[in-house]
Amino acid sequence: APPASVAFNMHATTRMLRPTLWVCATHARVGSSVRRGAVPLAARPSHPKSSRRSFTCNAASLTSEDDATLEAEAERPTRIAQQVRLVQWYPGHIARAEKLLREQLKAVDAVVEVRDIRIPLATTHPDIPTWIGNKLRVLVLNRADMVSDAERSKWVAWFKKNGETHVVLTDARSGKGVKRVAEVALLVSKEVNAKRLEKGLMPRPVRTAVIGYPNVGKSALINRLTKSKACASAPRPGVTRNLRWVRIGGDLDLLDSPGVLPPRLADQKAAARLAMANDIGEASYLASSVAAQLFDEMKQLDRWDDANGTGGKNNGGQHKGSPPSIKSVVEKRFKLGSVTGMSGEDFVCAVADKAQQSDDLERAGIRILNDFRSGALGAFCLENAPAATTGGGK
Repeated sequence: APPASVAFNMHATTRMLRPTLWVCATHARVGSSVRRGAVPLAARPSHPKSSRRSFTCNAASLTSEDDATLEAEAERPTRIAQQVRLVQWYPGHIARAEKLLREQLKAVDAVVEVRDIRIPLATTHPDIPTWIGNKLRVLVLNRADMVSDAERSKWVAWFKKNGETHVVLTDARSGKGVKRVAEVALLVSKEVNAKRLEKGLMPRPVRTAVIGYPNVGKSALINRLTKSKACASAPRPGVTRNLRWVRIGGDLDLLDSPGVLPPRLADQKAAARLAMANDIGEASYLASSVAAQLFDEMKQLDRWDDANGTGGKNNGGQHKGSPPSIKSVVEKRFKLGSVTGMSGEDFVCAVADKAQQSDDLERAGIRILNDFRSGALGAFCLENAPAATTGGGK
């Protein structure tokens, strides 16, 4: 029997323990090193002191512990999709603001709920119907300029079929549609002030709360209505941190509120879409991972490839009168010959390699996400309107 304690060469022993696992682990390390521009292990010059490093250990524990280490090394995730962690973002200011908002909602006459039309189901807060009760609600689908005409029409029709009386399309950046929001909110003015007159009270402006997820355009909408920078607004979540009343003319008071989120994002597919659209904080996700998921989701859309369209072919595969396919826009934007057959991880790596930044996948992921958020990849929804009157989006 071997002694309980032996001196041995580390490299030789790892080869004896599990040759197959040693090869896999070494291959994973070499592949990782090559991607980062480092010298492969096999090509590195050996150093007499470091290459034959010896140490003493318990022979019995060697078989179990070192074997487990090699298995973990061989199975270490090397693909971007395996780096995904749960997307969760619930900063303290949201929890505080939500408590204050629920109190303020008791005193308002109407509610304007703002959603991102690219992901109208993912930006649906499950508790809002309970908070507002029977108050008049205006559903605003913002960023309408970032989707196609057909998608806008389908979503408006779907929401109306599912009981939404007032659906307004807006582009808060340019101001399109925002006037209609004020007009619908003022519909309750007559009813509110009639009740006040019965009590001998003077008429007052209609109190309307503007609520929704972070960075869906609430403050930008109010600024357009007031024609001023009444509320701090920036293209990132978490800018608005306090509740603030803003008066529009003499008939309408708007309550600007921080974006509200459920304490826990149980639907991780929806959470990833929030990250893609920049509706939650960047600290809650890996850009490379979310960019890979974005590519995989785009491939599932009807407009991804020409083969999924309808109508006759024209001009090299494009459909006459239709926008270019998402696939062709992506290939042209990132100067890639073809993305056919690529997975999301492959695509992010290809973008990084093309930019000669193969060692920085996060930078490639940020570039991809920024291009989607700015509309550089085309105008399209990530969620298709469901065919039936109930159920979730695609």
